[in-house]
Amino acid sequence: MGTLISPRAVETITAKLALEDGSVYRGESVGAEGTSVGEVVFNTSLSGYQEIFTDPSYNGQIVLLTNPLIGNYGINLDDEESFRPHPRGVIVKEISRRPSNFRSQGDLRSYLKKHGIVGIAGVDTRAITKRLRISGSLKGVLATGDSEDPRMARRDVSDDVLAEKARAWPGLGGIDMVAEVSCDKPYVWKKGFETPFAACFRSNRTVERTAQGLRVAAFDYGIKHNILRILADMGFEVHVLPAKATAADARALRPDGIFLSNGPGDPEGLPYAIETIRSLMGEYPTFGICLGHQLTSLALGAKTFKLKFGHHGGNHPVQNLATGKVEISVQNHCYAVDPETLPGEAKPYFINLNDRSLEGFYHTELPVFAVQFHPEASPGPNDFTFLFDQFARMIRRKGPLDPRIR
Repeated sequence: MGTLISPRAVETITAKLALEDGSVYRGESVGAEGTSVGEVVFNTSLSGYQEIFTDPSYNGQIVLLTNPLIGNYGINLDDEESFRPHPRGVIVKEISRRPSNFRSQGDLRSYLKKHGIVGIAGVDTRAITKRLRISGSLKGVLATGDSEDPRMARRDVSDDVLAEKARAWPGLGGIDMVAEVSCDKPYVWKKGFETPFAACFRSNRTVERTAQGLRVAAFDYGIKHNILRILADMGFEVHVLPAKATAADARALRPDGIFLSNGPGDPEGLPYAIETIRSLMGEYPTFGICLGHQLTSLALGAKTFKLKFGHHGGNHPVQNLATGKVEISVQNHCYAVDPETLPGEAKPYFINLNDRSLEGFYHTELPVFAVQFHPEASPGPNDFTFLFDQFARMIRRKGPLDPRIR
């Protein structure tokens, strides 16, 4: 594959981050010029910045990376989790100007600029993270000037104006953020792990095509490519449906199971998805991840709530309540399910050991289960691939999940 972008000397442009509480941080622009507003969240991962940026779950958010040096191994198209990056902005302490990795096809600074992502570097990311932990996620504005008037693109905008712009933004609550990231029409995904580097994410054991001959209808609420790769590599015939596809659309595929993907925003802003899931999950074995977990819970009559600053990173410990085993998970969500509101037939499967929030459940009467974290992105890297095998076995058993069998 040819060179995507090349590092080069860059002109220094000033950028600002203004938060709704009135705090303002000045630094260097490291992406596109302009102004962008979103919800500011922090991610504690030490690597995987490209996978983070191309996760559609970040639609509507400005992402702060707590690792102080970002971009040191460059950009590689094989590492994309979707077809483009999705954050409304990026905040880093320092960005590498000269990436060093034999797989690198370009530098992060040029990548952000190419895709229109506003970024800022040279700010105290530790101080901003501490502010978010105390105050909770805050609305913010990243700006390199007045983007509403191209003639004044680099004019310095006052701190008060930017902070007021952040406060005026309505936020993500109750808004459908999925429509911007879901596919436009159905398609069939056929790619498994085709490169040696992608293949390292296979299970440590000999790969078993446990889903050979099974067809799955995967609802795309912002689905990540690695989820699709795993399903295809297991032998599933993977049919991807847009978020607004109906239950009738899914039934027309004659699937053996239903998969509900991750995605951005407030699950209560997706009443159409909740209704479709409610209609299907009594007919087909169903497995949900992240937003799919929240939507399945809502379809069962549970309630969701917004976390103070969300879970974003690759170091979150979760406990499997069926086995007692503790493993480290990758997470990216701002909303969670209230376990007290789940029906009695839905039993907690995983809990977060940092804040005791619900990280998964299984239904004792229906073939339905879901997890809040991302099993396809395990930092292990294979701690949670067994969940996909459980999905295939649940389909073949035509009955509820047995969480004790891995």
